[in-house]
Amino acid sequence: MRHRKKFNHLGRKSAHRKAMLSNMASSLILHKRIQTTVAKAKALRMYVEPLITKSKEDSTHSRRVVFGYLKNKYAVTELFRDVAVKVANRNGGYTRILKTGTRLGDNAEMCIIELVDYNENMLAKKEEKAKTTRRSRRGKKKSSDTTAVQTETKVENTSSEEVVDNVEEVKSETEDNSVDTKEETKSEDTDDKKEEGK
Repeated sequence: MRHRKKFNHLGRKSAHRKAMLSNMASSLILHKRIQTTVAKAKALRMYVEPLITKSKEDSTHSRRVVFGYLKNKYAVTELFRDVAVKVANRNGGYTRILKTGTRLGDNAEMCIIELVDYNENMLAKKEEKAKTTRRSRRGKKKSSDTTAVQTETKVENTSSEEVVDNVEEVKSETEDNSVDTKEETKSEDTDDKKEEGK
């Protein structure tokens, strides 16, 4: 029975599994992206992300702990020197899994696992999205409310005679607009009737 055993054993004994994850983590740190199966990538993500978090504190103890997992001094140096600086402001989620389809031989799900901060294309797209403005109908309502408030303040500042003149001008404009709209609707109705008659 596999009660309370949640991690993926990947069909290997513990020594083989640890060695494989150590090698994959070293490769990921050195090359910034590797291609593997989805199951191995998910296991690797659980293995490497705590090490990246550990690398944010550059001390002898942290380096020794990470070296105990990676067993590759070049990967440890790269992790503490370059990777830790790039991910300093990130609180987690240092890796990304991109599925690439299935393998030809055994139909296994394949993917690319990469360090998020090293994919320049995705970072450029993210910056472009941030630059674009978002427009919604709510903004228009707010602007009309503000114009109404502005007109009210103007009305309070003007004298009573000017207010009367402004009201008459607004009434005449609304009447003109209503007459124009009536004429347009009449012309549209007549055009529709002509088309129906044909």
